[in-house]
Amino acid sequence: MSETHSTTENNNSHCCDNTCGNADDRVVPDSVEINPLFARPKEAQAFSKFTIPQKSSLPETAYQVVHDEAMLDGNARLNLATFVSTWMDDHANRLYMEAADKNMIDKDEYPKTAEVESRCWHMLADLWHAPDPMNAIGTSTIGSSEACMLGGLALKRRWKEAREKADLPTDHPNLVMSSAVQVCWEKFCNYFDVEPRYVPISEDHKVLDGHDLDKYVDENTIGVVAIMGVTYTGMYEPVEQISEALDRIEERTGLDVRIHVDGASGGMIAPFIQPDLAWDFRVKRVYSISTSGHKYGLVYPGLGWVVWRETADLPESLIFKVSYLGGEMPTFALNFSRPGAQVLLQYYMFLRLGFDGYRRVQQTSHDVAKYLSGEIEQMDDFTLWNDGSDIPVFAWMLNDKPDRKWNLYDLQDRLRMKGWLVPAYPMPVDLTQVTVQRIVVRNGFSHDMAEAFIKDLKSCVKYLDGLRSPMPSEARASGFHH
Repeated sequence: MSETHSTTENNNSHCCDNTCGNADDRVVPDSVEINPLFARPKEAQAFSKFTIPQKSSLPETAYQVVHDEAMLDGNARLNLATFVSTWMDDHANRLYMEAADKNMIDKDEYPKTAEVESRCWHMLADLWHAPDPMNAIGTSTIGSSEACMLGGLALKRRWKEAREKADLPTDHPNLVMSSAVQVCWEKFCNYFDVEPRYVPISEDHKVLDGHDLDKYVDENTIGVVAIMGVTYTGMYEPVEQISEALDRIEERTGLDVRIHVDGASGGMIAPFIQPDLAWDFRVKRVYSISTSGHKYGLVYPGLGWVVWRETADLPESLIFKVSYLGGEMPTFALNFSRPGAQVLLQYYMFLRLGFDGYRRVQQTSHDVAKYLSGEIEQMDDFTLWNDGSDIPVFAWMLNDKPDRKWNLYDLQDRLRMKGWLVPAYPMPVDLTQVTVQRIVVRNGFSHDMAEAFIKDLKSCVKYLDGLRSPMPSEARASGFHH
């Protein structure tokens, strides 16, 4: 398949019957050309990119056009930037296709899928040490961003109802979090009129750790967000330490501030390979936890989870009871109609792997991350920001070196030439002068692939070290994606 930029006028012959298309069809600007190997006689030779064709085409032709477009995407296995699962086994693929038509909201038509959803978040409540998992409450979501927003909304509504009961103003809610939070928390504060209060990270305090928390918390604070696996670096924020800082604030001021744990990544890592780490419902100030099923939950994109410690912690005013397709059902998601297939895939993975299987998968990723960080630490050009000891993610900086003609953005570009996507980007506010590169190790990134990457990395560094003048800088840009 190829594109051309002819100036011939479009004749709109996008059809497959005998009344349109001929040997004089021309490929026009903004059109997708059909490979002659797949084009049928008297069928259109091109499709417009931006208008729906007037007539239909054969399914084989439409499939081939879309297939050829999509195959130009990158190789997901070489993408060391994304946290999102890019592979599942053949049984999961079969289950995915069998459940592609299921609408998660329609619990009347798909009661077993709804039951499976309930089983999954009860399993997570148990995994995260809820005092009474059967008295917890949770839901699936499109992803952990939606799960975070539901957690934030519950904090805001609880705070508002308590303030109204005490006849106090409710017009200035704020949420306290690290300056390195994922962008979904910025969205939450923007969309739901909450003041974000960012505690800046620094080289002395690389994560939100309770330091100076009393400068940010006041009577209008709806909660504190603690991140298990900061997106920038993969580091855990010490939830227990944050909770202890809030205990001291309560002793002095009487303010009882709750914690929501954003466990987008670490929520499916820590229980399996750091089981003694107290970050979940074992910490009494933690009232809600969210995670991504489609990250280290090992499910295809489109799934998040949020769980509250107990049913009473989710304000009743956030739950809608709706009549839909013959039944009445409660719902408290931001989305309404959404896929049910990923929920079934999560249940499949829980059954397929079990606790021990998840432990082995996550430990393998962790071991690969530690191997990679160890190799990079030994290279003269780099200093680690962290070593992947938390989630299997780590970042490194460039050492000062006189007369160096390149930076991490140049290394990012050289690695991309070999197929590897390894983002370089500035750290958040107050540390923007620090540029890092980050690797995310996911299931399927083997020791063999890690060795191949290190070989390519050393080759790229050797090439860059041999430069006699700086690389052109016009196209330098961060490859970082939340």
